[in-house]
Amino acid sequence: MFETFRNWRRERVLKRPPFDDRMWSGVLERYPFTRPLSPEERSRLRDRVILFIDEKAVVGARGLEVDHEMRLAIAAQACMLILNLDLDFYRGWSEVIVYPGEFVAEYDYTDDDGVQHHVEEPMSGESWLAGPVILSWEDTERRGEAPGYNVVIHEFAHKLDMLNGAANGCPPLHAGMRREEWARVFDAAYRDFCKRVDRGDETGIDPYAAEAPAEFFAVLSEAFFEIPGVVRAEHVDVYGQLAAFYRQDPGTRLAAAGESTAGVGAR
Repeated sequence: MFETFRNWRRERVLKRPPFDDRMWSGVLERYPFTRPLSPEERSRLRDRVILFIDEKAVVGARGLEVDHEMRLAIAAQACMLILNLDLDFYRGWSEVIVYPGEFVAEYDYTDDDGVQHHVEEPMSGESWLAGPVILSWEDTERRGEAPGYNVVIHEFAHKLDMLNGAANGCPPLHAGMRREEWARVFDAAYRDFCKRVDRGDETGIDPYAAEAPAEFFAVLSEAFFEIPGVVRAEHVDVYGQLAAFYRQDPGTRLAAAGESTAGVGAR
């Protein structure tokens, strides 16, 4: 009964988009990973975005006024991750909070020796388990300045990771995907990546990926959409797992459209 009502309501929402075609086309042209979408993919992304905006409040903090175009830009990037999935992959939470720039996160934790710590850390994005996604608009706007960097994709990848609990680098996998294979591929790639970062080797992937397995998944997701050629060249097995999970092949899509698939990530 609930699913029937939800589907009926969504059909009504799709008939009343909160943006016009000009604004939609302008947002699609902003990002190299949305420009080459086929007409059918653009239509599907548009539907995802309309429903996302209807179901998630995108609100400003610290005096920031979030206008329709800002809301649309965030939603379009977030929905690229679920282009071939379902909006229900973003279930269980209802708000995106947008700060003008970096914000300070405060938290307490206890280390392995039982010592308690209080941390105040400037951040460009944060995702809370069963809570909001928090973004810096200044960093959200940094499209093209640092290839491979995308704070929206990063934080929404964390949200997918959190669907089965605290972020650990392994989101709930689809039927036909093997958790053991995912773990084997990502663990080997993460260990190798950490060794390279520790040695000071150059890598096309942002070194921040070495922070933790959850960050490795989120950073590799950024790169998968922004600079897929780098991911495929440095971590071909990880690329295959991400393509199976997201049910997309951005490297082939970008190459066919003549867009660059490579770059150097920076955070």
